[in-house]
Amino acid sequence: MSRIGKRPVDVPAGVSVEQKGEVLHVKGPKGQLSTRIPAGIGVEIDKGEVRLTRPDERKPTRALHGLARALLENMVKGVTEGFAKELRIEGVGYRAEVQGKVLNLSLGFSHPVQIPVPEGIGVSMDGNTKIRIDGIDKQLVGQFAADVRGVRPPEPYKGKGVRYAAEHVRRKVGKAGVSTA
Repeated sequence: MSRIGKRPVDVPAGVSVEQKGEVLHVKGPKGQLSTRIPAGIGVEIDKGEVRLTRPDERKPTRALHGLARALLENMVKGVTEGFAKELRIEGVGYRAEVQGKVLNLSLGFSHPVQIPVPEGIGVSMDGNTKIRIDGIDKQLVGQFAADVRGVRPPEPYKGKGVRYAAEHVRRKVGKAGVSTA
């Protein structure tokens, strides 16, 4: 058995999990999420936990078993606690601001970059260089954070750009001056 797939997913009080066909719905205090369970993966919903089973031991089935369990666990965590990513902006004159459902970034380009905030995502600012992205869908939070970082990734010489708060950027040594003899 898969080490990940065989573990049951604990369902805390206040969270309901139900299956309708191939779709699994999770509802909790922060909202509701749903995902399609891969064909062949069985779902057993008991009081307080959900177990996923697989019909055979083929490699693709084993992979989908662990994937389905990880997706279910992320949905349960999302509707109870939520997910968050923090970004930092480094560079002279680089800043950001949120205006309604649009994130405006001034990152040294000739024009400000405007990124629409997707539905289900919350963006807040701490000052004008710290961005906090939060929501209940882990994939959506991570993708939006990666999209914002992708506008101006940190460069290795001065470290300017948008980076994750815990990201360490390896710095390169700049060009050495030519000595005269």
